[in-house]
Amino acid sequence: MSAYHKNGATERDILLPERVEIGLAEIGATVKEGLLALAVGVGFQVLQAMMEEEVNQIAGPKGKHQPGREAVRHGKEKGYVILGGRKVRIKRPRVRSTANKEIPLVTYTTFQQEDPLEQAVLERVLYGLACRQYRHGLEPVGSIVEAIGTSKSAVSRRLIKGLERALEELLNRSLSGLDLLALMIDGVVVAEHTAVVALGIDGDGHKHILGLWEGATENTTLCRSLLSDLVARGLRYEQGILVVIDGSKALRAAVRDVFGDKAVVQRCQVCSSTKKLTTMTT
Repeated sequence: MSAYHKNGATERDILLPERVEIGLAEIGATVKEGLLALAVGVGFQVLQAMMEEEVNQIAGPKGKHQPGREAVRHGKEKGYVILGGRKVRIKRPRVRSTANKEIPLVTYTTFQQEDPLEQAVLERVLYGLACRQYRHGLEPVGSIVEAIGTSKSAVSRRLIKGLERALEELLNRSLSGLDLLALMIDGVVVAEHTAVVALGIDGDGHKHILGLWEGATENTTLCRSLLSDLVARGLRYEQGILVVIDGSKALRAAVRDVFGDKAVVQRCQVCSSTKKLTTMTT
């Protein structure tokens, strides 16, 4: 048999069956719910047929004697797949090797990946859909499928995972492709947590979030770690870069330690009496 992937699936190709018979009686009710629901009903049956076809490839045709076979059917059990921004229940066939070891179906594990689900939750919530109203913002899938995992708590968990994944990708991406003229750095306090944020500005005036480093206070070690991480990820400053900071001595020391004389530092100061922004070059 083929080698296993980290998600348990093997390297077998997913093959479409040559013929799929659709039970119109089963999906007839979905016609009233719209074309999308009808398409989902058809696709759901195609998925079932694909899993059965894969079982045939592994264990051979059902009911036929196959000398020397290495796998056998092992009934069905409840499972789920990702469909239309939600989980839907499905009965998946099981296959076991003659050595009594479970053989995962590539078809099932492929349609069970939760990355698209986390992305769907993240996009809908960021556009203003409340977690408790998430299921009302989904497309209709018809009555032949049973949707699960759309409760407020389930959506909140996926939102957190989606945010964590997006933040990790953002803060670990390469910066070598950016041609930045200025770098703005400042510390912000959110829920009693201090974070130093770096924002880059290119020649067209576009802003780019570069990094975020969390710590107890806005100290030199924290700021130096942030700037060193930016350099390690490909931030170019050899030709000189304008760095805008406030009056923080920690920020000034970190800029000097990491960029040396390649950085032109401009300190910003807000006058409390006039509330006007003035600048002072150091």
